[in-house]
Amino acid sequence: MRSKQKGFSLIELLIVTVIILVIAAVAIPNLMRSRMSANEASAVASVRTLITAEIVYSSTYTVGFSSDLLSLSDGGAPANCIAPAVPAPSSACLIDATLGSGTKSGYVFTYAAAGGGGTNSTFTLKADPITSAYGQRHFYTDATDVLRVNFTAPASPSDPAL
Repeated sequence: MRSKQKGFSLIELLIVTVIILVIAAVAIPNLMRSRMSANEASAVASVRTLITAEIVYSSTYTVGFSSDLLSLSDGGAPANCIAPAVPAPSSACLIDATLGSGTKSGYVFTYAAAGGGGTNSTFTLKADPITSAYGQRHFYTDATDVLRVNFTAPASPSDPAL
């Protein structure tokens, strides 16, 4: 009398493997779209944070807008934002060091001050994805505080508001 072997047959294992691969093929593109959407939402939130930080900076220091993103954060030295240090125009401690570095959540933030300083100064801020895998939308704002978006190229003042 033969004893019955325990375990799965090769066919059963292949069927389970195929099912798992089909589920993965459906799920991975959705996961990538979700990550891209999260990166774009983070970029919008970061641009809005930078707009608010610029408004606070210009009203606190009455020297116009900041000269760069690093001035809005710790100025390159984390100790500048730890008590008893006092924020200053070169290290205002209004944003975190990650955003102050100019790269966050797959986006590169390009900040340019203009107007020579003082109360007549202005700025432009662009947020562009590092690659198309991180996001498809490009963002732009300036001293008007209107967030603009472009789906195909770096955004500009002529693009529609978000």
